[in-house]
Amino acid sequence: MADQVHLQRLCSQVRRDIVRMVHGASSGHPGGSLGCTEFFVTLYFDLLRIDPTRFSVEDQGEDLFFLSNGHISPVFYSVLARRGYFPLRELPTFRKIDSRLQGHPTTHEGLPGVRVASGSLGQGLSVAIGAALAKKQNDDKHLVYSLHGDGELQEGQVWEAAMFAPNRGVDNLIATVDANGQQIDGATDDVMPLRDIEQKFTAFGWDTLLIEKGNDLAAVQQGLRAAQKRTGKGKPVMVVMHTEMGAGVDFMEGTHKWHGVAPNDEQLETALNQLEETLGDY
Repeated sequence: MADQVHLQRLCSQVRRDIVRMVHGASSGHPGGSLGCTEFFVTLYFDLLRIDPTRFSVEDQGEDLFFLSNGHISPVFYSVLARRGYFPLRELPTFRKIDSRLQGHPTTHEGLPGVRVASGSLGQGLSVAIGAALAKKQNDDKHLVYSLHGDGELQEGQVWEAAMFAPNRGVDNLIATVDANGQQIDGATDDVMPLRDIEQKFTAFGWDTLLIEKGNDLAAVQQGLRAAQKRTGKGKPVMVVMHTEMGAGVDFMEGTHKWHGVAPNDEQLETALNQLEETLGDY
């Protein structure tokens, strides 16, 4: 298991990257990005069997990750850069003209670490299942991971994919739902109640588990390692991870209002004062 102190420092630094990137572009999605920081740091710095120096779109011989809720690209880009996929100096180009760091990840710019365009919600689980099936056909023992928003589960394609995977024995897949209870128009319970996500996926034939504290680094590590141990047993694995929208910045926490709003100069300063610079700003 990776050094806890280093991972905690990474979480703080990644959160600084997120608010600075979104502020610099005057647009973007800080809330969900901040809430998923522990997940991304754990995944890329502790769990994934990857080699950023030899990235290719082909998926042979390493673990894969697919971001379905592509609007939380700030956290994705920060972690990819700090993991060595591309230079940190690109982060300030977020959402700028001719940048490889578009608001939603795309593939035609050839950004290392990104294998599929995402942000059209509801599609990522289907992509991840296809990649997992390809690994099985190629006798590749590596795993496929994916991340989804809870509001995204209101898309019908998610449930078609959820029905397909258990019936095809896709047991080399670990999907995670970021259950923060918020979406662009308000609380998920107000827009379209999701009720018990775990029970839904269990009923569809998935092996489900819960991470109750998705902004607790140790809890995320423990939960994802438990998910790894459940692979290879005939069922896909679904992790329901409860997080706080805007975690780490007090005025952004727990509200949909920071789903897709950039902080102004004063708000940025307030946010940065709450987040320690641990590994150097870009």
